[in-house]
Amino acid sequence: MIENGSKVTIHYKLTVEGTMVDSSEDRGPLTYTQGENQIVPGLEEHLSGLEAGVKTSVVVPPEKGYGVRNPEAVQAIPKGAFEDVGKIAEGMVIQGDAGQGQRFSAVVSEISESSVTLDMNHPLAGKTLEFEVEVVNVA
Repeated sequence: MIENGSKVTIHYKLTVEGTMVDSSEDRGPLTYTQGENQIVPGLEEHLSGLEAGVKTSVVVPPEKGYGVRNPEAVQAIPKGAFEDVGKIAEGMVIQGDAGQGQRFSAVVSEISESSVTLDMNHPLAGKTLEFEVEVVNVA
């Protein structure tokens, strides 16, 4: 039975708004430790108490998935702050250094004459997640 500290192996399919966005099908099953926040909270809560061999599905609201969108995580940065601004395009995911050794990922949401607008929300923030899961092993 899945409980805190269990090493759990699952196959899963993640669908958002009717579109499959992730699956373990091509990569093999995912193994995580229950209770260590290695998967989204709503999925971890749903799997608690299940046994190997169980197939289940769960709908996870944004608050228990990747969070709600934070408007403060969208920022316009002066173009001069970028080394290769000519290579940046809308929709591109860029990574940077936020200082003190912290890295960030952001989606370029807009490019204007003077600035590049970055959205640092997780791409699935604000989305309802639909998981189909098979519990392969519990140790």
